[in-house]
Amino acid sequence: MTEEAAAYGKERHVGVGQGLLALSPVGVFAVFYLVVSVVAGDFYKMPLSVAFLVASGWAILICRGMKLNERIAIYSGEAANPNVLFMVWIFILAGGFASLATGIGAVDATVGLTMQWLPPSMVIPGLFTAACVISFAVGTSVGTVVALTPLAVKLAGAVDAETAYFVAVVIGGAFFGDNLSFISDTTIAATRTQGCKLNDKFKANVLIVVPAALLTLAAYVLDGIDVTSEIAKPEVDYLLVVPYATVIVTAIAGVNVVTVLTLGILTALGIGLVKGTGFFDLAGMAGNGIDSMGDLIIVTLMAAGMLGVIKATGGVDFLLRALTSAVKGTRGGQTCIAVLVGLINICTANNTVAIITVGPIARDIAERYDISPRKSASLLDTASCLVQCLIPYGAQTLLATSLAGISPMAPWRYLYYPWALLLMLVLSIIVKRKRRLSN
Repeated sequence: MTEEAAAYGKERHVGVGQGLLALSPVGVFAVFYLVVSVVAGDFYKMPLSVAFLVASGWAILICRGMKLNERIAIYSGEAANPNVLFMVWIFILAGGFASLATGIGAVDATVGLTMQWLPPSMVIPGLFTAACVISFAVGTSVGTVVALTPLAVKLAGAVDAETAYFVAVVIGGAFFGDNLSFISDTTIAATRTQGCKLNDKFKANVLIVVPAALLTLAAYVLDGIDVTSEIAKPEVDYLLVVPYATVIVTAIAGVNVVTVLTLGILTALGIGLVKGTGFFDLAGMAGNGIDSMGDLIIVTLMAAGMLGVIKATGGVDFLLRALTSAVKGTRGGQTCIAVLVGLINICTANNTVAIITVGPIARDIAERYDISPRKSASLLDTASCLVQCLIPYGAQTLLATSLAGISPMAPWRYLYYPWALLLMLVLSIIVKRKRRLSN
């Protein structure tokens, strides 16, 4: 093994040229996916997998000082990271459940029940509120996306609205809880790295997150005024609602998302059999759903591999040092923490990993510039969540758009919540609070 390969994972001191070169795969991806799609005027023209394949090839090519098999080993090792593979299992279970729930009529029944209780004008704000409540209770944006995206797609059809809009509502609401919940992995990572209590971070975070959610809710209420489709109140087979009720209730109860989806699949299978659907028909539904996750799984693996090579070649370390060298004053320190975790999140496509990576440096900045631990924890969590919500290759967006059958870029222009969150984050940095109130 070469010295460069042996040094993989250790902090590197790289020059500007090497640092920019190490980060260049992100630019290659942006050109091949975002720029080409914008020029073509169609985000379906350039497959996400092709863009990541080109960027991955470039990342391996510029990884100097190692043999080709060592470069591929680093790429493959990051793709096989336990966290990545755990996400793959979630995708597989989510695809199976979504297809089964649709096939036996569970989604239609749940939509019908929703339409009995909500007038068309309140469907949009109602969906956003549900996503916020569920994600806060569950502590995971992925679980919320899994539970609500198929429902959102059906609701969009019921009120004759654009599917991407309703998917964006779910994604935004999902990150409300991901950011604020006491049991969210991002909350735990942020508080542990900054050395503060969960409730202290919550007090600082709620002043940013809740106003952003209220602004977003107001926008959805205004948008909902235009939803005037007259919908007949359908007859609902309440037994068919049980699979979704099982998923939502167990998710709110804090059950592991793998267990939640497994229970949902078993419930859907049981009810399908009771309703007279053949076992092999049900197996076919589940199989089709699993197969539909293929592209998503491939993209997830390639993104993880590419971003791992970027880290191995010193791109992340270069980014961290470049930003921390320009810090001045309390506001500058807070801005640096937020920008750092946001940029690392762009490189890693994982908000929890970004927080863990930046956490120790953020703590040093906080101590040096008189920033309270709960404030630095809030900045880490909030900035990483809003970036994760906006990037089209984040796991939550990829999963939601895959379940909905739309382009990962389609919901982007309807993502009100992350922009409202960005506004409140900036205001929280501009408006200074007394240090004694921040301990």
